[in-house]
Amino acid sequence: MSNRQVVIAIDGYSSCGKSTFAKAIAKKLGYAYIDSGAMYRATTLYGLQNGAFDAEGTLNSTKLIQALPQITITFKFNNEKSRNETYLNGTCVEDEIRTIAIADKVSRVAEIAEVREQMVLLQQQMGQEKGIVMDGRDIGTVVFPDAEFKIFMTADPAIRAQRRYDELKAKGETVDIKEVEENIRKRDYIDENREVSPLRKADDALVLDNSHITVEQQMKWVEEHLNRILEK
Repeated sequence: MSNRQVVIAIDGYSSCGKSTFAKAIAKKLGYAYIDSGAMYRATTLYGLQNGAFDAEGTLNSTKLIQALPQITITFKFNNEKSRNETYLNGTCVEDEIRTIAIADKVSRVAEIAEVREQMVLLQQQMGQEKGIVMDGRDIGTVVFPDAEFKIFMTADPAIRAQRRYDELKAKGETVDIKEVEENIRKRDYIDENREVSPLRKADDALVLDNSHITVEQQMKWVEEHLNRILEK
């Protein structure tokens, strides 16, 4: 495989396994992995902790926008747990941002233009040196429109709901499968229909439907396509 480094942009629907897939690719290539969704989740957590949501869960977007200068998001690899972890203002929040409470509110935060502008700026700064894998909703369309390799991931909503349900149960959360699927379908709708950076496939992105294939099969697929790109 060529030593040339590229930007790999992975977009797609929630609970498609984008992060697992992106981490595997980054590890194999020795690239940096950036979880853009974690940045929006961390911003949502900050909003919850600092009064941007009222008791009924309604978001005060003005209050959150005003707080953006106080939000710093970084990533560190935890060797002991063998995972990339998200830090909000110097504190590890990896577990807190993966709860259903955050998942239920993150789409509303992510559709705020000022929030997206701030996150996109940070993401573009992270990718200046290339050699990165980043996953999210608008990586190939907005953050890195010139990325050398773009992937758009999708899967059946019911299958995605089951995956997410199993993940939350494994963490000890009490959840209902119907609630999880409703949350996923609601997030799909919001992501596809928001005014700022809606979820869509970049014209030059390759579609990967992983409804019925393993991570190993996905890795073989990406290696074949990446080799062609690096050989150009």
